[in-house]
Amino acid sequence: MSSEPARQSRMKYVLFDVDGTLIDAVSNQRRVWGTWAERYGLDADEVYQVALRTRPMETFAQVAADRDPHECLAMLHELEDEDVRSGVYAAFDGASDLLHSLPPNSCALVTSNYEHRVRGRFLRTGLPVPGVLVDAAAVEEGKPSPVPYLLAAERLGAEPGDCLVIEDAPSGVRSGLDAGMTVWGVNAAVAVEGAHRHFVSLREAVPHILAFVSAPHEHASA
Repeated sequence: MSSEPARQSRMKYVLFDVDGTLIDAVSNQRRVWGTWAERYGLDADEVYQVALRTRPMETFAQVAADRDPHECLAMLHELEDEDVRSGVYAAFDGASDLLHSLPPNSCALVTSNYEHRVRGRFLRTGLPVPGVLVDAAAVEEGKPSPVPYLLAAERLGAEPGDCLVIEDAPSGVRSGLDAGMTVWGVNAAVAVEGAHRHFVSLREAVPHILAFVSAPHEHASA
């Protein structure tokens, strides 16, 4: 009998960020923050530039330190929920084809937003929602912590080394890298530091993502 160990294939998985990766929400985010800034008598452009680099509570500490941060957050959430109901959203080119082409139970969404808003945006854009969705309420530590991506892998029953993260932002790339996953950047003219591969658009990345999933890892078994 051969002493060579048997080879067993192992699935690969894709973990997607949402805003900026699958859904183009830049104009929506700018509008929400602009309205929020007006409510507090602040300069909309200055507030948005801070918001791009920080999480909401950190943004409030910088631009509205004299205000109750919980009140600020409640106002932001109210405006975001209204935007989901009435705003205009668009999926990035390739997003629908990609999500419909991936094998069942092979992908997840990992977002710093909240599940009801993500589902609302997906409904508006016609994108199918994967079975696993890790949102801001699911974790105590958000990106750039690796916790969100590790939780998504756990829910999929996947090993981190079998996961491909698709991101557009530095904090998300860092999150995926620290989770021990392969990370590809999309929808940016310049590559995010640390990303293993870079694509200017999601559409450009689609065939490569599908190829990644269709070539399962192999591991030895006795």
